[in-house]
Amino acid sequence: MHTLSDLERASAQVAGGAEPWAGGWGRLVANGRSSAGWSPRPVETVIRGGDGSNYGPLFLDIHAAYQNALRWHISGEEAHGATAVRILNAWSATLKTVTGNADRFLAAGIYGYQFANAAELVRDRPDFEFERFREMLLGIFHPMNEHFLTNHNGAVITNYWANWDLCNMASILAIGIFADRDDLVDRAVEYFHNGAGNGSLPHAVPFVYDDQGLAQWQESGRDQAHSIMGIGLMGAFCEMAWNQGIDCYGVDDNRFLKGAEYVAKYNLGHDVPFTPYTWQSGPSTTASHAGWQTHTVPSPSARGQGRPVWDQVLGHYSGRMGLDTPWVAQIAESLRPDGGGGDYGPNSGGYDQLGFGTLMQYPAETGRRVVRLQSFNYPERYVRHSGTAVRIDPTASPLGDSQFRVVPGLAGTADGRVSFESVDAPGHFLRHASYRLGLVRNDGSAQFAADATFLPVAGLAHSRLTSFRAHNFADRYLRHYAYGLRLDPVSTDLARADATFRMVD
Repeated sequence: MHTLSDLERASAQVAGGAEPWAGGWGRLVANGRSSAGWSPRPVETVIRGGDGSNYGPLFLDIHAAYQNALRWHISGEEAHGATAVRILNAWSATLKTVTGNADRFLAAGIYGYQFANAAELVRDRPDFEFERFREMLLGIFHPMNEHFLTNHNGAVITNYWANWDLCNMASILAIGIFADRDDLVDRAVEYFHNGAGNGSLPHAVPFVYDDQGLAQWQESGRDQAHSIMGIGLMGAFCEMAWNQGIDCYGVDDNRFLKGAEYVAKYNLGHDVPFTPYTWQSGPSTTASHAGWQTHTVPSPSARGQGRPVWDQVLGHYSGRMGLDTPWVAQIAESLRPDGGGGDYGPNSGGYDQLGFGTLMQYPAETGRRVVRLQSFNYPERYVRHSGTAVRIDPTASPLGDSQFRVVPGLAGTADGRVSFESVDAPGHFLRHASYRLGLVRNDGSAQFAADATFLPVAGLAHSRLTSFRAHNFADRYLRHYAYGLRLDPVSTDLARADATFRMVD
């Protein structure tokens, strides 16, 4: 869920004592799970639900690993990095199975995605047993995630609430990212769009009230604890996808934002519209006329519960995109700075989210997205400048050479046109001249504006990613060739791959 830029930004804000990041850091440091003295307690068989449940040490250790890894990145204290690795290595050396009643699928989903995110933070440390941990995720967690999304534990498709699907979707996505398995990433994102179960976007957010900027959450008639949990899970899913250059946040005119606004507004004590929600429960053999129930009003159960999910949602929609988020902003402010596992009760529900959204995702600015353009077919290379020259190069310091502010198109914003302004050379933009790209100071002319404006379109080599068509040459796209950047017509598979990018924050 966190990019290198996220971690560097948090470290700089904390070092400077800036609020609210310093307050979020204070909550992390005060959390007992972030202690470098934490000792893991791995077991071979984890049971969630039914006789012999013993899953407590698992979620405690995952959060300890994640929190120590954050402290290592932000403070540079080696002891915390070593502790995170020690915890993760202990589990990958020990765990053989996750079982229990139906709740075993919640364990596979929640702890699968959390494990992968904790491990991602230490993946490049030499003391981390990367391959063994990868095998654990792919061999134990992923098969259970896939089984649930495919078979839903032998139940009718509407039997399980949105959060059951969402946690397993999040786990497949996180494992795919960690294990460098693009097929798993594609599987999770496809399910988000079109899955049959209640975690896919149209089912998780079934009714939209466009005139109010709201959309009903699938579990709103059940209770608010699970509704807020669902917001956190979908937020985590969208953030992970976003960091792969895939925009799930904005799908269907920001449908997820409308769902988050709905849940936030109701939990702040305000009335919201409600459309009767009817579903069937029972095994897949249930007769078509049996097992039906209907919710007619939002449930007041656990209304107003605090969970650390809101600053993450705010960070994207308000921070990156500059959108109006009145209810999400209000509920986030009421809980800021948020904490993490261990700060919201001792039971497993208090560990459903990794948390620390204020520290990691509170927006320093609104509507000022900063990205790196990652090559699709050379994923170790990013668009960067050296002086005025622009190329795709391996990640290198300083990071600012490869960071660009995405601003409204200098020649117009029709259809989402954008321009790219250098972070470390303000006032300089990516511009083509004689079909070659360079970094050039804006001279204010109409010609410059036209040459520095691009139309984002679905990726020519991967529809979930992005290609950029020139504003003033409708048949030419931004592509790399011999590692340089240029504008070319695109007619071959190689050219389509060269012209496809991930927009990575």
